[in-house]
Amino acid sequence: MVTVYDVPADKLIEEVAKQLKEKVEEVKPPEWAFYTKTGPHAERVPEDPDWWYKRAASILRKLYLYGPVGVERLRTAYGGRADLGMKRKHVKKGGGSNIRKILQQLEAAGLVTKLGNKGRVLTPRGRSFLDRIATKVFRELVKEIPELRKYS
Repeated sequence: MVTVYDVPADKLIEEVAKQLKEKVEEVKPPEWAFYTKTGPHAERVPEDPDWWYKRAASILRKLYLYGPVGVERLRTAYGGRADLGMKRKHVKKGGGSNIRKILQQLEAAGLVTKLGNKGRVLTPRGRSFLDRIATKVFRELVKEIPELRKYS
C-alpha cells in the first residue's frame, strides 16, 4: 500500500491542497489571510492566492509524519531568517495565528484531533484521506516513470 512516505512532498501537498479547496468546506481562509504576513521573517504577504490551502496540506503532512505536533513546533518549522538590516540575521518563528486557525478548521473537518497536552494528531479519517491522495499521486508518477511500478 502506498503511503505519504512513498511520494514526493511537493506533488502530495499540491494535490491535498486542491482536494481541501474543492471538497472540505470547513477549510476556508479568513478574510484577514490575504492581508497578513506569515511571520516576522516574511517581508510581504504571500503572493499565491491558495497559500492557505497549501499550508493546511503541509500541516496535514507534518502531522502524518511527525504526529503529535503542537503549534510551537509548527511555528518553528514555518519560521525563517529575518533580515534585521545591519544587525545579524536571526531565525524567527512563523506566525502562530494562521497555524492555529488552520488546525482548528482541520479539527472541525474531522481530520485532526487534540491529544491532551501533547499537541494534535491525525484521526483515522485524516490518515486515510492522505493515503488515498498519496495513492493517486503515485499512480500519476507511475504513468510518467514506468520503472516505479515495481514499488507499488
